[in-house]
Amino acid sequence: MKKVTLLWAILAFTAVFAKTDPENPDPKDGIILGKVIDQDLSEPVAYATVVIKSMDLKTISGGITTEDGSFLIEKLPDGHYILEVQYIGYKTHSQEVILDKGHRKIQLGTITIAEEAESLSEVEVVAERTTIEQRIDRKVVNVGKDLTTAGATASDIMNNIPSVNIDQQTGELSLRGNSNVRVMVDGKLSNVPVAQLLRQIPSSSIKSIELITNPSAKYNPEGMSGIINIILHKNANIGFNGNLNTGLTVGIEAKYNASLDLNYRNGKLNLYGNIGTNIGKYVNDGNIYRVVENSQQFFEFMNNNKSYLYKIGFDFYLNEKNTLSFFTNQNIFQGKGQGLTDVVYYDDTSLNNSQTFIPVNDNQSEQYNFDYKLDFGKEGHNLELEIDHNRFEDDEESAFRISGNSLFPNYRDFVATQRTQTIANLDYVNPLDSISKIEAGLESRNFETEVDYRSTGLSFDANGNLRPTPSTAFTYGMDIYSAYATFGQNFEKWSYQIGARIEDVTVKADTNSVRAFDDRYTQIYPTAFITYTPNEKDQLQLSSSRRVDRPGLTQVNPIREWATPLISSFGNPSLFPQFTSSLELNYTRRIKNGSLTSGIFYRTIKDEINRAVYVDRLDLNKLILTFDNFDNTSAYGMEFSANYKPAKWWNINGSFDLYSQTQRGVTESLEGSNSEASLEDIVVERVEVQNTAWNLRMNNSFTVTKDLTLQLFGFYRGQNQNIQFSVEPMYFVNLGLRYGFAQNKGTFSLNFNDVFNTMRFAFDGDRPFLQTGEFNWESQNVYAGISYRFGSGKNRASRRKNRDDNTKQGSGGIL
Repeated sequence: MKKVTLLWAILAFTAVFAKTDPENPDPKDGIILGKVIDQDLSEPVAYATVVIKSMDLKTISGGITTEDGSFLIEKLPDGHYILEVQYIGYKTHSQEVILDKGHRKIQLGTITIAEEAESLSEVEVVAERTTIEQRIDRKVVNVGKDLTTAGATASDIMNNIPSVNIDQQTGELSLRGNSNVRVMVDGKLSNVPVAQLLRQIPSSSIKSIELITNPSAKYNPEGMSGIINIILHKNANIGFNGNLNTGLTVGIEAKYNASLDLNYRNGKLNLYGNIGTNIGKYVNDGNIYRVVENSQQFFEFMNNNKSYLYKIGFDFYLNEKNTLSFFTNQNIFQGKGQGLTDVVYYDDTSLNNSQTFIPVNDNQSEQYNFDYKLDFGKEGHNLELEIDHNRFEDDEESAFRISGNSLFPNYRDFVATQRTQTIANLDYVNPLDSISKIEAGLESRNFETEVDYRSTGLSFDANGNLRPTPSTAFTYGMDIYSAYATFGQNFEKWSYQIGARIEDVTVKADTNSVRAFDDRYTQIYPTAFITYTPNEKDQLQLSSSRRVDRPGLTQVNPIREWATPLISSFGNPSLFPQFTSSLELNYTRRIKNGSLTSGIFYRTIKDEINRAVYVDRLDLNKLILTFDNFDNTSAYGMEFSANYKPAKWWNINGSFDLYSQTQRGVTESLEGSNSEASLEDIVVERVEVQNTAWNLRMNNSFTVTKDLTLQLFGFYRGQNQNIQFSVEPMYFVNLGLRYGFAQNKGTFSLNFNDVFNTMRFAFDGDRPFLQTGEFNWESQNVYAGISYRFGSGKNRASRRKNRDDNTKQGSGGIL
């Protein structure tokens, strides 16, 4: 009860500050203030340049707009000035301002700026080229037509985003070389697996991708490398409007995706909905060669996946100050697969064996979201309540057919997973005056996962005897209660924000109704940001934060996740969270025909979670992959990206990132021949490696005509090292074109990906065995897609209220 009282006291404290709004009707020095918004979207334009010039066009002063589009220029002498608002991709706004006695504080109100690209009345304008901007707590990649041409879905274009990598085989996403990253869509987490989620988002539905590597205290502190937030296009038009996307990708097999978005707004009510589908077959293969045994494993995998998403929602504008919103997502996934593993012993063919793995997987996710927002009289002063409930059910049946040298007969595994999460948060925002803002909030998050496992197979008991594999029920729950507060100010050249989040966490894990593990901890996560803008072209930012990586279900689930004839993977329910402290420095330079951004970062990591490889005590020829906590470690890295337009018809986007981390783990291996080995021959090795990896991306966009654009994209990932092996370099080249038709309401895209068929995952290592290997997938493919926008409505500068840029309209089957 004391904690709840304390949290409410934080909000009450902020309300006291709401009453202070000092006014000075005639200051000694001149002040000019106002707010900049997008003409078509009626949304704030953050980090636009505001320049004050004399009548002979000499620059006198200037500043940068804040997150809400507002600006304040102080300490101006009396005189006659020209005020300009500049932003990349927008037409420059210019107006005259006079400062004299009795008129030294000029409130310009709202200034609207328009994009340079031709505007369509029915839809939100999609920029021609991708740009990158550095905001106070995130890097924003504004997705243009040059990037959406790169692929059909969000999964296809992620490798084109600076500092982001996606494993095309597993779908695992990483940021700055680390997979401990949270993915949100319009500021919301989902229970749907990330790989499945990204394949359901059409690339043409993405407005921007936010890389929040040092999130402020307002955000949950989960994920060592931060948050990737995918922002979707909005449709705020009056009347009936829609968007149709469809595409076909052909590699070894074909993949089809389609989505239909519909939106109707009239008066106080806005209705929206969409339906999306992604259907396709996915093929990959590979091999691993063990040198000492002179044996080789050959893998072939085929997956036939179908996913469907339905979304419907509404916004009801009670009046100018009160808005109610609700939406629901319903996601259905059906997957069938087949995996074949052959193990060949070249010196003794009697040991040869093979395994056929046939999984059938069905899952469904349901999301229900309610939001109420109250706007007070002062601009930007609001209170918001949001409740989000998500349910996820997954049923998997896997058949294993084994032949050759094996003690185990054919068997089946049955796994049923049920997961629920409920998040309720109350947020309060108050701009205390023209330069200060305070935010505070409370949040409750409740998670529970139940996994039921049974098998028709056999396994060894502690005495080495075969017995039926026991059924297992695993329950993992987490309750998190938190509060946060931030305070920030914006001056002429300086701005800062400080904040902290406090969390009380309870974790419980039960196996077969017996408590396997529990943990409870209370932690404080401070954040700080400071930005220096000496002129309209340069910006320097320093930030720090503390974050946590709570073990995920895969890492704690003691039930076998997957198995091959020589490897089985299990989780570790006794894992503790790892904590990360980050320091980051970023610099942005705006040049005549583009912009440059660069940054460096350093992290210290406590109780690192990493892979552990053990010899199976019941079958010494097999390995067990699991997770464990290790000693403290550190990581550092650098990033550089550039956008430059050397000619009207040529645009370049390039980036380079490098990261290095000390990784610690444990591997076990056997001395001598596996066939004659005993428990005494197990060798334990504590491993420490310094992994340094780098990526280079280069995207060229060529405007042939007003309607036709060509693309050339290249990617190179340098050699890197992990606990088990060294990964060889990877690279590919893509070609694409985009053609607009029907007065640019429609677009046709055509891609040829991995032109030279060079992309592969190749490795060699000596832990726990001397081995080499390679895996391949359908990296070389052709994609063709059509997008068409339609509608009868006209944009009337809707005053739609979106919370934190979260989109409530559907776009391409999104969660």
